[in-house]
Amino acid sequence: MRKKTILLQLYFSYLLIILLALSAVSWYASRTYRKFHLEETKRHLSAAANLIQESLPPISEGNLPALDAFCKRMAEISSTRITIILATGTVVGDSERDPTLMDNHGDRPEVISAFTGLEGASSRYSYTLDKEMLYVAVPVSRDDDVVGVVRTSLPLQDIRKTMFHLSAEMLVAAMLVAAAAAAFSFGVSRRITNPLRELKEGAERFADGDLAHRLAASDSHETAILAEAMNRMAAELDQKIHDAVQKKNEHEAVLSSMKEGVLAVDSFERLISLNQAAAQLFRVNPLSARGQSIQEVVRNADLQRLIRKAVETNEPAETEFVLYDAGEKFIHAQAAPLRDVKGRSRGTVVVVNDITNVRRLENVRRDLVANVSHELKTPITSIKGSVETLLDGAIQKPDDAAKFLSIIAKQADRLNSLIDDLLTLARIEQETEEERIELTAARIIDIIRNAIQTCEQKASEKRIEIVLSCPNDLVAQINPPLLEQALINLIDNALKYSDPDEKVRISADSSNDETIISVCDTGCGIAEEHLPRLFERFYRVDKARSRKLGGTGLGLAIVKHIVQAHGGRVSVESAPGKGSTFRIHLPNIQG
Repeated sequence: MRKKTILLQLYFSYLLIILLALSAVSWYASRTYRKFHLEETKRHLSAAANLIQESLPPISEGNLPALDAFCKRMAEISSTRITIILATGTVVGDSERDPTLMDNHGDRPEVISAFTGLEGASSRYSYTLDKEMLYVAVPVSRDDDVVGVVRTSLPLQDIRKTMFHLSAEMLVAAMLVAAAAAAFSFGVSRRITNPLRELKEGAERFADGDLAHRLAASDSHETAILAEAMNRMAAELDQKIHDAVQKKNEHEAVLSSMKEGVLAVDSFERLISLNQAAAQLFRVNPLSARGQSIQEVVRNADLQRLIRKAVETNEPAETEFVLYDAGEKFIHAQAAPLRDVKGRSRGTVVVVNDITNVRRLENVRRDLVANVSHELKTPITSIKGSVETLLDGAIQKPDDAAKFLSIIAKQADRLNSLIDDLLTLARIEQETEEERIELTAARIIDIIRNAIQTCEQKASEKRIEIVLSCPNDLVAQINPPLLEQALINLIDNALKYSDPDEKVRISADSSNDETIISVCDTGCGIAEEHLPRLFERFYRVDKARSRKLGGTGLGLAIVKHIVQAHGGRVSVESAPGKGSTFRIHLPNIQG
């Protein structure tokens, strides 16, 4: 069965157009009839005025009563109000009022026009008669001079009554036609609008995101094709949105997984995108920051200048700056033009890297080289001086030779200790980075006793008593050799800086989440300003005394790295003259 065309259905709706046309014609006819009636009335008044002025008695000051009587007599014949006005504007005759009581009419529009020798006409409200009137005035000439004006007028209410009756008849006719048209086209309108309504509802569901919805085919051939096209559009749009969302998610996943901060701005320096790393670095909310000016989001002059330069020059640029929001952070930023698929510039993309660790490592490397060079230079200089002295003849003297050879041996031991400590520190750092340090559950008291045994001879030489306080069942997850080395370094330091006949106390205990091993001495103590840097490589509180006691400056650095390899931390409490307490904090065994 062939489907009906929408053109056939719309044919019946032409009735509405016809009704609109009838309404327009009725309105136009009404206006035309009113205009025609007014023009006819004007012509009637003009003809009456011209007839009256031809039979008008002479206009003079002594003939005023005759002029007024003439007006009233002629008005009875013509059923028109007649007014005679002198050139001065004075009313000398009126068919409906006493002229002596009337105002000067020299300012009336139609009278002004008549005084110029032309016929004048106007319509306005008459306060004399208390009604709206139509006026026509003609000049009265004597010897080519206008000596007066004859004005005729009729009330407009007669015209309005006629127009009202005509409009009422036309309105009734229009209402009857409209009712017939509404009844006739109602059924057709429903048949036309039902498919369109279904299409509208389907389009609204598509707009709300329900792209899985499908429109049913209607009886109309055209709407059926439209429904099929909309269904196809919804399917394609659903697939495109799915692909776009997938690409967007992949893009955001890549940006989110990057440790580098990435942000993009348009050509007006408004933020259009930034990843989580950039948001954390600059401490901004990614959602609220989008669309704002980069100057509002990131208050850093160096970054703003970089972006402005990249936007203005459309060329790559880079810079380095420091952020002070959360400590001191060194940032390296690279900016490059952001282009669309056609190669047109759309803004700038900036990649920022936190190079604080790189800078710190550079400083550490530089300091390490300087410190190692300095530490090596002292014993090497001493060895060189001793050798030169021996070569100069001291070797021939047994006592002097023994003295200088002893110095050489002592400095060689110092070099050996320094190299051993450097190798130990490097090995610990490498094993920590490669996660090759194996931790096992072991008793802490055994580790402490082994360390005490290693240092026992030095303690005996200074008559220092080592006091141990540790539960026998205290167990921690440790690397026994490394922890023993850390304790040896702490005990050795305590013995070095303690006076003879003193005590060094070693204790160990466990709290809820950590095991703490303490090494306490009653030595000279350390000033507070030295405590933050105490565990740095080659840092010495008293350099001369430390070297005299045989220290390499690496013992506490080794302790710190060993403890960090265990997932713990090291702390110190000290004050000048009150001794020092070093603590190793190890995490407890979980489970």
